[in-house]
Amino acid sequence: MTTQNNGFRKEIGTFGGISIIGGIMIGSGIFYLGSYVLQRTDMSMGMALLCWVIGGVVSILGGLCFAELGASDPKSGGMVVYLNKAYHPSVGYSFGFTSWLISGSGSIAALAIALVTALNNFMHMSEMTIKLIAIVIIIVLTAYNCLGIKYGSILQNISMVAKLIPIIVILFAGLVLGKQHPDLSIVPEGSDISFGGMFGMIAFATVATLWAYEGWTNLNPVAEEMKNPGRDLPRALIIGIGSITVLYTLFNFSIYRVLPHEQIVSLINNDDLYLGTTVAKTIFGGAGGGLILATQLIAIFGALNGMIIAFSRYYYEMAEDGHFFRNHARLNKAGVPQVALISQAVISIILVMLRNLDQLTSLVVFAGMVYNTLCIIAVIIYRKKFPDMERPYKAWGYPVTVILAVVIFFALMINTLMSDPKTAAIGLIVPVLGVITWFIFDKKTARNEKRS
Repeated sequence: MTTQNNGFRKEIGTFGGISIIGGIMIGSGIFYLGSYVLQRTDMSMGMALLCWVIGGVVSILGGLCFAELGASDPKSGGMVVYLNKAYHPSVGYSFGFTSWLISGSGSIAALAIALVTALNNFMHMSEMTIKLIAIVIIIVLTAYNCLGIKYGSILQNISMVAKLIPIIVILFAGLVLGKQHPDLSIVPEGSDISFGGMFGMIAFATVATLWAYEGWTNLNPVAEEMKNPGRDLPRALIIGIGSITVLYTLFNFSIYRVLPHEQIVSLINNDDLYLGTTVAKTIFGGAGGGLILATQLIAIFGALNGMIIAFSRYYYEMAEDGHFFRNHARLNKAGVPQVALISQAVISIILVMLRNLDQLTSLVVFAGMVYNTLCIIAVIIYRKKFPDMERPYKAWGYPVTVILAVVIFFALMINTLMSDPKTAAIGLIVPVLGVITWFIFDKKTARNEKRS
């Protein structure tokens, strides 16, 4: 283990990186998001599976770009750093500000509520009880991660393995024991959908899969805490995203192998969206329900812990740059940004009290697409602005893969803007407030420098 004096401690290896990505990406969504994808493809199983593959490919293309940025510029803060250097310091700051106020803290709040809500069918808790327990979970995990990245990483590794085992068991049981032969035609027989209509349908459904793939950007914020970021970060991103693409696609195919098409349609029409739960109960009987519940709890818990680790590093970098509360740039004796962790917890707790799960989920979608697209473009800008920068890893297929990723993300962004303008508006207004806040801090910093 290599330790930096008065700085971050390098404790994360390749598997630790994969655990952070997988821990955040694989949440309870694997059990229900397939229903939304089917709804958006007019219940076409073949088109739905295609969308899962496309969503994975899009995420891998983005991951290739983030791998180059993280390997060549392995600083704490990830996207905050890249956006600052590629565009203007206010751009990276607005991303971090949006994460602190809405998207990052909102994701933590949403997952904490979802973790407790998963138990509600067994314990029948009131909404206030759910929120209070969610707050306790946020406080406990934040305090635990103040002990150091080593402990947070160990917990992430354990939760990653613990949730993968039952998911893989259900997946293989479905593939082997399932007796259905699903129609995997992209366009179901008898459908008169046009090419343009099919393209729009695939784009709309792919956005739903991206909710499940969300989280692959969250390894870069801890690049400075990786043992060998030039090697381990690209490996973790590519192996992690690639493996999860295969996992999601096969898991949904295993659902089609077990449940008849007519039953799937009936379940979704009756708002019974947890198809994975139905599959587990069909194969394992009553024990299947307990298996799914345990898996969901571990999956959500792992995602929550990973987000608490990753997001706090954004706020550390903002403060380190001199445009946020300065105490957020302090590392405690364990080498973690304790004040940033606590501040993040406070905002998350406030959001838990003010919002319900559906409202929180809607807050975190569109802005992420905007900043992901800007970061992918930053790969091209980095190569132009910093031609002599050491690049231990270069994005495969550059510039074609980078341009392709930008085009796809931009198309999905436009699709979201048209289909859900309210969410898109929120996703644009908060970053603008972030830019304004940056200039306020910038003027304050300039005044302090003049006085000194």
